[in-house]
Amino acid sequence: MTQQVQTQAVATSRGVERLVGGQFVMDGAGVKINRVLTQPLQRRLDPFLMLDAFGSDKAGDYIAGFPEHPHRGFETVTYMLTGNMRHRDSAGHEGAITNGGVQWMTAGRGVIHSEMPEQNEGLMEGFQLWLNLAARDKMSAPWYRDIPAEAVPRFTLDSGATVQVIAGSSHGVAGAVQREVTEPLYLDIGLPAGATFEQALPAGHNAFLYVFRGEVVVEGKAVPQARMAILDNAKAADGVRIKASQPSRLLLIAGRPLDEPIAQYGPFVMNTQAEVFQAVEDFRNGKFTDSTAASAA
Repeated sequence: MTQQVQTQAVATSRGVERLVGGQFVMDGAGVKINRVLTQPLQRRLDPFLMLDAFGSDKAGDYIAGFPEHPHRGFETVTYMLTGNMRHRDSAGHEGAITNGGVQWMTAGRGVIHSEMPEQNEGLMEGFQLWLNLAARDKMSAPWYRDIPAEAVPRFTLDSGATVQVIAGSSHGVAGAVQREVTEPLYLDIGLPAGATFEQALPAGHNAFLYVFRGEVVVEGKAVPQARMAILDNAKAADGVRIKASQPSRLLLIAGRPLDEPIAQYGPFVMNTQAEVFQAVEDFRNGKFTDSTAASAA
């Protein structure tokens, strides 16, 4: 259900620190993706570790999917704009993400899962975001939640902006997921040409946006399609003001940094190299295949 809410104005907007084009890579069993948030940006955009954008109407670009692979120490947020993706994990859980749906998974101390397309023709498009866990939570029990499109809160503004609130809160509308430590904000924003959207952002939270349709302007800086804009951390700013120069759609993502060491080896993200070595050893010894993962509908 879509709510109609009042615009909440921002007094001073953050600006664009820099634009990032991302890197086109192959992942999984050969899926073509644009890795927008790469490893060198992890400290700057703490607590976020990675953002992948994938989209193709050629089955050969995605049909092989992401066969079984392990994770430890962080959360994954998979958001499907179009297409169907079935996931299974080592705890015996199984589900499907469909058009507009989200899967939020906490890998915690370790899980093995797969994500495989359920279609062999048509458009497959979406995103996967990696969100770090605090040191105290890295060895927590694995957990996941499938969120169908109709369960993602959404609202419209008088400007014509349409907003889906995957995590955090916007204009008084609470998102589908809340996290106390990293306090992530994850919005999917649609803007008609000329429309403006304003979002409050806590001081000190790192923030970025990714335009996947059209072009927007932030404080005089154009952000074209397929570009990520890292927003500055100006102390005087209380949020961000985004104006569409043409019909546009974008992700706005922000969160409270953990300010902890990051040690990553592929799908394992811990705080020290010793913890990463232990993760590899535990995976090799079959310790990621217990049945302790919890799910929530």
